[in-house]
Amino acid sequence: MSIKINLDVILAQRKMSMTELSNKVGITMANLSVLKNGKAKAIRFSTLEAICEVLDCQPGDILEFEK
Repeated sequence: MSIKINLDVILAQRKMSMTELSNKVGITMANLSVLKNGKAKAIRFSTLEAICEVLDCQPGDILEFEK
């Protein structure tokens, strides 16, 4: 079981680059890449909230539970 990160899908749908998201959210490209590649062990609610606000989406659009 794991949590799948669909950040790349949402970025493509919004036609937004990782660099643009990084600048708008205020987190480094390195941290955003760790999250996008599914290597993150945790994410702060404030970071998730900021990403959702910028991408105009829900947390469930980004995070998906896989059995």
